[in-house]
Amino acid sequence: MSTPHRVILNAAAPLFLSMSAGVIAQLLGTSLLGHQATVQLAAFALVGAVLSPVTAAVSGGLRGMAPFVAACRDRPAEALPILKDARWLSLVLGVIGAGVMLAVPLIARAGGVSREVTAEFGAVPQLFALQVLLAAAGGGANGVLVALGHSRLVLRSSLSSTAVQVGLLLLLVPRMGIHGTAIALLASTALAVTVSNVLLLRLPGLAGGSPWPGLPRPREIWRMAEVGLPMSATVVIKFTVMGGAAYAAARTGTQGAAAHAILTSLAGPLGLTAFAVGQAATPEIARTTSPGEARRVNRAAVTVAAIGVLAGAFIVLLLGEPVLRLFTSDAGVLALTLALLPLLAVYSLADNCGIVMATGLMGLKHSAWTLGTAIVGNGLLALAIVPVTTAWGLAGLWIALIAGRLLVLVAQTAGFMRHSARVGAR
Repeated sequence: MSTPHRVILNAAAPLFLSMSAGVIAQLLGTSLLGHQATVQLAAFALVGAVLSPVTAAVSGGLRGMAPFVAACRDRPAEALPILKDARWLSLVLGVIGAGVMLAVPLIARAGGVSREVTAEFGAVPQLFALQVLLAAAGGGANGVLVALGHSRLVLRSSLSSTAVQVGLLLLLVPRMGIHGTAIALLASTALAVTVSNVLLLRLPGLAGGSPWPGLPRPREIWRMAEVGLPMSATVVIKFTVMGGAAYAAARTGTQGAAAHAILTSLAGPLGLTAFAVGQAATPEIARTTSPGEARRVNRAAVTVAAIGVLAGAFIVLLLGEPVLRLFTSDAGVLALTLALLPLLAVYSLADNCGIVMATGLMGLKHSAWTLGTAIVGNGLLALAIVPVTTAWGLAGLWIALIAGRLLVLVAQTAGFMRHSARVGAR
């Protein structure tokens, strides 16, 4: 095995395990709701369609610090001020995101969702808004640990928080429905933020420091914003379109919304390798000193991610119906979801290779290119979602999603080749 592959795998393996734990909790929540009531699963999918871009936008602002922290691997004390700068940026995004979460009922009504589904929201938007603010205020510690070469420590915060979330899901969801899922997520986020920050401040050179934002440093925050904000905007655009896809699926009926929710839930574990590899590869690409080295690291990252996605898709396709029965007992939802599994596999491969390419561009500090590809690719996809779904149903929707992801992947690959050619001149 070549050195770039080994470096990526060593850093990504703990992150993969960490994310696996989180996805298991997410799938458990979806499964519990699916067996409780299809309408609650549909409501949860719609709230989640808004929460995903909001959460990702906040974390995108924090991920923008990775290339800067990577340069401090031999001087860890310099990483803490960078984290504080990133948190000023994420706090602004968090306040905006919390406001968006509070507007979920209005968004749902504007999207034409039935009252039967929106009546299930209750206080869930408020609980998720609080969770977004908490993540914005205390997040980013895990990103610093990864960039400094301590990705194994991330497991401690993720496993402890996931254990709490799973316990609360099993306890609360049968009694409280989607409110139980929101409370479980809020509690697990609070624990994860606490543990990750404690672990960070135990590193040599960081002991005794405070992880909370101090006086803002406008110039440093702006440098980080040039990397982080395009990533946040990219994620918002992508997940807003995916949210639009969820609402388009909901217009096909309750069963269509539930089937779409299950497919998007399965897309999570299929993309675990890509997300882990992307986080591991960003600081490594940021530390490269030549175009050839940057491209070797990126090529290794894409290869590892693609293998992971294909392995996961093979398992899902092989097991098929037994896996889907974990999410629903509705025969119509089961049949519809089973028929669309091959499309899910193709979508996941294109989407997750694009995710790794985007993190590679972030490592080069050229996230603006990623934003440009997102605007074009997702813009075209947004225009096609409603007419395609109206004409060909849920299958047409997922074919459109595949086409959009392939377009973005091609454009991102071209951008990485262009900007990596300038690595030696940085």
